Amino acid sequence: MSKRFTAGSVATVTGLALVLAVPAGAATAAPASTTLAEYTVVAEDGVSAAAAKAAITAAGGTVVSGNDNVGTFTVSSTAADFAARATDSAALIGASSADKAIGQSPKVDRVEQENVLAAAQKAAGKGGKHRGPKLDPLDDKLWGLEMIRADDARRAEAGDRGVKVGVLDTGVDASNPDLAANFDWRLSRNFAPDIEAIDGPCEVASCLDPVGTDDAGHGTHVAGTIGAAANGTGVSGVAPNVTLVELKGGQDSGYFFLESVVNALTYAGDAGLDVVNMSFYVDPWLYNCLGNPADSAAEQAEQRAIITAMKRALTYAHDKGVTLVGALGNNHEDLGKPRTDVGSPNYPGDTVRPRPIDNATCWDLPAEGPFVIGVSSLGPSGRKSDFSNYGVEQISVAAPGGWFRDGFGTDSFQTDANMILSSYPLKVLQEEGSVDENGNVVPDAADFVFKDCTKAGKCGYYTYLQGTSMAAPHAAGVASLIVSKFGTPDRRKGGLTLAPNLVEQHLYRTAAERACPEPRLVSYAQEGRPAEFDALCEGGKNFNGFYGYGIVDAYEAVTSPLKPWVKP
Repeated sequence: MSKRFTAGSVATVTGLALVLAVPAGAATAAPASTTLAEYTVVAEDGVSAAAAKAAITAAGGTVVSGNDNVGTFTVSSTAADFAARATDSAALIGASSADKAIGQSPKVDRVEQENVLAAAQKAAGKGGKHRGPKLDPLDDKLWGLEMIRADDARRAEAGDRGVKVGVLDTGVDASNPDLAANFDWRLSRNFAPDIEAIDGPCEVASCLDPVGTDDAGHGTHVAGTIGAAANGTGVSGVAPNVTLVELKGGQDSGYFFLESVVNALTYAGDAGLDVVNMSFYVDPWLYNCLGNPADSAAEQAEQRAIITAMKRALTYAHDKGVTLVGALGNNHEDLGKPRTDVGSPNYPGDTVRPRPIDNATCWDLPAEGPFVIGVSSLGPSGRKSDFSNYGVEQISVAAPGGWFRDGFGTDSFQTDANMILSSYPLKVLQEEGSVDENGNVVPDAADFVFKDCTKAGKCGYYTYLQGTSMAAPHAAGVASLIVSKFGTPDRRKGGLTLAPNLVEQHLYRTAAERACPEPRLVSYAQEGRPAEFDALCEGGKNFNGFYGYGIVDAYEAVTSPLKPWVKP
């Protein structure tokens, strides 16, 4: 039922705006430039790394580094026409400049911070705590663990240290005692150097933040849901004994650019990771299209590059044994019937424009990429969150992602407790004004920010967020429990391993089936949403557009026998 990718050449994309060269004429001596520029060059399909590097040299470039798995190369050159020469080469697609400024505006997901942005909420006494499993002090607020029966699952399987879960995100704050216990310093990597034009001044001279840090907060929140340790402090994750690996592919500002994401995915395969969580879409296009007439020729080439490069990288990771889990997105639409895209490109500034989307030739990536388990978001009532994407074409399963507006007509309506509580960096909370310079939660934030310290005085901080970004790590945590329970020793990489196809099918087979609501056309008008949020649930109880194969069930996943893979 999924849309099919069209194989084609990879054009060039970096973390910055694409600058595709116009094909040049016959080769002549390269004119010199006084400026040393950096580019990303992409090889044509079927061209070997050696041949590509030779072509780069012939065009006047010097290879700085390369990702042979997807055919991308970082190149420096003083030749003024290097990009044109690279594009003119039969072995290369083209070159993109890596030093073009793209604006200052951060990418802010207002869905995730709706509670902070809401004008009227936090009335005293409203809402309250969701009583769920209490292994750690704040676990009584984790209704999501109870919904997927992760509390019950721990009696059978709490995760194995040999199972490695990659958090492909904005980083992981390993100073939090809940994450420090499970954090793998050796395997963790940063693939996204700070870009001062969008991230602000670099914190370190190299602009490559050290692993174990997170200047955005998003990745730390995701990591806590997956694998916060059950250690008597803070919260516990779905799989509290697995190993967490930071794969920083997102900028501090929240952007996720192709080169960083591709490099993180191929590294995950090479490093022997078992599961990778992807709670983002690849910027700057919400939908990447093969040839959208609303876009320029250069923009079309950029999108073709993202489509093909992401297909290559996701396939590479899957073939290396990585189970891929992705958030379906927060655009409240059926991914098989997309609306006009009004949010792309999200940089450079003032370039956003309405883009009609052809479902057959456009993709939301990585959610609609090959081998990705797509996850929709639910509120504590079990209803689809109003913001969550859905649809039978791409959904796989549903999981708790939070919904601030859940519980209409009750005291829980528009309360923080309806969202997902997880770990968050102290630095980010201080920048937001929720925690003071002494590390104390300010009174105005006491409903949605929590501090908990170990007996030794090491403190962790926690806050509420919502989104399919929060749903995906619940599913990734269950996937890691499946590998922990049924995986076999792997001498090559160490730890355990289980084929992604087996993990995926077992996740689907053991999910708790949930039928579409009646009436099937759901309106969110009472929650204050316009008709654009109306959602039609299609399909039967065993598979439908809101819940996919069902709500992930950790207990069922670790207590039901693993069956042989059945090719769909």
